[in-house]
Amino acid sequence: MKISKNTVVSLSYELRIDGKDGDVIQTVGVERPLMFMFGVGSLIAEFERRIENLQTGDTFAFLLPCEEAYGKALEDAVIEVPKSVFILDVETDNELFFEGNTIPMTDAQGNNLNGVVVEVKDDSVVMDFNHPLAGDDLFFSGTIVNVREATPEEIKDGRMHCSPSSCGGCGSSCG
Repeated sequence: MKISKNTVVSLSYELRIDGKDGDVIQTVGVERPLMFMFGVGSLIAEFERRIENLQTGDTFAFLLPCEEAYGKALEDAVIEVPKSVFILDVETDNELFFEGNTIPMTDAQGNNLNGVVVEVKDDSVVMDFNHPLAGDDLFFSGTIVNVREATPEEIKDGRMHCSPSSCGGCGSSCG
């Protein structure tokens, strides 16, 4: 079966930044493959386009330039946030404020996002809300472990369901 809309895909892969000889930043092995329903927008669109029509046992290797992955890092996604925003109960939790710390936040529209502390000032924190891989070219190489048709329930829900018959049990990385 070929990968197409409404199929459930299992794949193993290695992800490198800046090309096939770049640093490995993630490895997903065949014993616990990444599983997802194809065509519902859960992965980078260009990644899905590149694996479409592959089938079980096929291998892949391709570079996604940053523009086709998480985009370029945007200067206006680095903002200064007053420490008063972080008041828990009565006082500010100053233990949150150290360079490199990722703090989950919510924007004015209720969207969840993560900000990385770039700099700590007396009354504010400079935070970077770019995706951690923004600005990076991503090189993926891997193998299609399995492809199956999504069930009618999975199609209705827009996500795969975890059961021993559908994905090898909840010991896999499904659900």
